[in-house]
Amino acid sequence: MQIDTPYYLIDEKKLLRNLQIIQKVRQLSGAKSVLALKCFSAWCVFDLMKEYMDGTTSSSLFEAKLGFEKFGKETHAYCVGYSEKDVLSVVQFADKIIFNSVSQLDQYYDVAKSAQLGLRVNPGISYSDFDLADPARRYSRLGVVDKALLEKRIPRLTGLMFHYNCENDDVDIFSQQLDIIGNCYGDILKQLQWVSLGGGCYFTKEGYLIEKFSKKLADFAKEFDVQVYLEPGESAITDCAELVTHVVDLVHNEMNIAVVDASVEAHMLDLLIYRLSAKMETSDKGNYEYMVAGRSCLAGDIFGTFRFKDKLEIGSEIRFADAAGYTLVKKTWFNGLQMPAIAVRRLDGTVEVIRKFGYKDFLNSLS
Repeated sequence: MQIDTPYYLIDEKKLLRNLQIIQKVRQLSGAKSVLALKCFSAWCVFDLMKEYMDGTTSSSLFEAKLGFEKFGKETHAYCVGYSEKDVLSVVQFADKIIFNSVSQLDQYYDVAKSAQLGLRVNPGISYSDFDLADPARRYSRLGVVDKALLEKRIPRLTGLMFHYNCENDDVDIFSQQLDIIGNCYGDILKQLQWVSLGGGCYFTKEGYLIEKFSKKLADFAKEFDVQVYLEPGESAITDCAELVTHVVDLVHNEMNIAVVDASVEAHMLDLLIYRLSAKMETSDKGNYEYMVAGRSCLAGDIFGTFRFKDKLEIGSEIRFADAAGYTLVKKTWFNGLQMPAIAVRRLDGTVEVIRKFGYKDFLNSLS
């Protein structure tokens, strides 16, 4: 099938590989997994994902509502700062409502108490290569720091949420962190029903010690008599999608530069935020080196420098790998550039174009 570029292509076979690992962890550890919608919320593949996961978790009212309507199963609703209107709405469908602070819990307890309530805790430890994404950074607003304050609210709670990892692919470090949490908060956990260990744990990475990871989770759950939840985002969808583009221009300024019909700023924003290069599945050992750049007006709209087997020409196809996490959820209409379509390669190999965007979509995003 010929699809006009740019477009995101989600591959269900690649997605299934991650989901099967998630299922294995569920079976070995007893831990439940809820999809972190802040990372990925393309509901066109939710029918497949919900066969292997237990529900969704969110960062806003709209995400929570999307998870409830399109994914079903358990709906966990978290937000850094709820409004009263948010809580009045989310309490109508959420199974669990997790507050970020004691003050928010106290303010909305009477409204929200029909749901299972939780608090996010800042344990003072984290794993992140980026200060921007470090939930335990200095002055962090993310989670309760004061344990004494937390203990006074136990009668109002059924669980706690700890989110302290970002791309942690080391099972030994994860185990050490879990020991710290157990030692510090175990007395509280024994009085509750569940604990969420958040996301950011890269347990679907090739070679990750799944059995060791699962045993640690199972032992933790048994010791403190709690239901453990994981909130995989990247782990659920890593390497399952591409951003497909074509070269629209070739220029030279000390080096060869290929301009494609997409934009880092608009279509893979996380690369720009964290100053990372895009990934490609093709070999980087070719003889022809090009900087590949987007077509927005931003000077730093650059996907990276890559080596290609053949010379690029106008019309050459370039595919950027690992384009699912924090991409579709962050895409914008910057510069009024053509929004990538969304397509899915189903398990049977057929490709389905789910959504195309046009001028009316751009127009309606403004006022």
